Amino acid sequence: MTSHDEAPGPEQHADGDGSEASAEDLLAARRRAAGFGADRTLHRWSAHVPLATRLSALAEAASQVVGPAEPVDIYGDAVVGRLEDEVARLLGKEDAAFFPTGTMAQQVALRCWAGRTGDATVALHPRAHPEVHERGALYAVSGLRTVHPTSEPRLPTAGEVRDFEEPFGTLMLELPLRDAGFVLPSWEELVEVVEAARERDAVVHFDGARLWECTPHFGRPLAEIAGLADTVYVSFYKSLDGLSGAALAGPRTLIDEAKTWRHRYGGLVFQQYPAAVAALLGLRNTLPRLPDYVAHARVVADALREGFAAAGVPWSRVHPERPHTHQFQVWLPYDADVLTEAALGQAEETKTHLFSRWSPDGPPGLSVTEVTVTEAGLEWTPGDVNDAVAEFVRRIPG
Repeated sequence: MTSHDEAPGPEQHADGDGSEASAEDLLAARRRAAGFGADRTLHRWSAHVPLATRLSALAEAASQVVGPAEPVDIYGDAVVGRLEDEVARLLGKEDAAFFPTGTMAQQVALRCWAGRTGDATVALHPRAHPEVHERGALYAVSGLRTVHPTSEPRLPTAGEVRDFEEPFGTLMLELPLRDAGFVLPSWEELVEVVEAARERDAVVHFDGARLWECTPHFGRPLAEIAGLADTVYVSFYKSLDGLSGAALAGPRTLIDEAKTWRHRYGGLVFQQYPAAVAALLGLRNTLPRLPDYVAHARVVADALREGFAAAGVPWSRVHPERPHTHQFQVWLPYDADVLTEAALGQAEETKTHLFSRWSPDGPPGLSVTEVTVTEAGLEWTPGDVNDAVAEFVRRIPG
């Protein structure tokens, strides 16, 4: 599955070495311009906002979470420390540590557990973030080995974990599993999987980059969900719309060790107050809104299915059928480049941004895209979605 990372804006037509931008760079610039210029969109991504606008908005909102005389942080104190305390409280953990990236946070967590268990093998899904998006960093940087209890497009079952033929020290569960369609197990299934790992004397780590929006599906508060795992990583920029950064939460002794490794990995940054302030704002303002986004994503998903059927599309799939979070996949039987061009043309000409990039990440002849519903999408009615689908399908060459 492709990521949401975008290329430089349309004014930047050269790479750092002065060469002309690639076709992919120019296409990404079109996507960014179309997203920013749209009057209507299901999700207005902050990375599409001009720098000056983003900075001024952060400065204007900062007083909601920091006082006028509050000092800036120096190597992780002050507002960064306050953010760590808030994350630990929300997740019901003893302590938390801020990291500049989730990749670093998870490598440190898994490395610490490998040292404590004496087993450098991590069981995880082959579509989990470390396996797909980190260039083999778990092995190359941290000397860890990975195994896969299942290759099915879902999290492993308790039976698969219990009966897996190889030993492992840590079970890592990505909640939700993004590249399989932002899918989650049921609460009962999750509890059983964790219990199966415990039976094998393995520790459990949650990749909770998008854990914040899982509460409606599980019907449990964050602390109860996080309480199943020994450690949990959360992101501040994905669902909370922060600038950057992540946190690792868990037992105080492990977090103390993680802070040592954070320094060794180059993650103890001199000042990180913009990211910390943005994260606190996300916890204050966006976190309470996520259940509304999840609920409306389900409305949008139903309307998309209806719209494709009404437009005469021979086959379509919304996955999961009832979204588990505010993000889900849409599959169509057309070439990915054709669908991307149809989506861009619609956004550029009508200022309605329904879909972004499509990818051929699946069986031959099928293409997939990710749909995210946030604040901007709450105003869309089923009729609005149907109309937008009809216009999008009209642009697909027959």
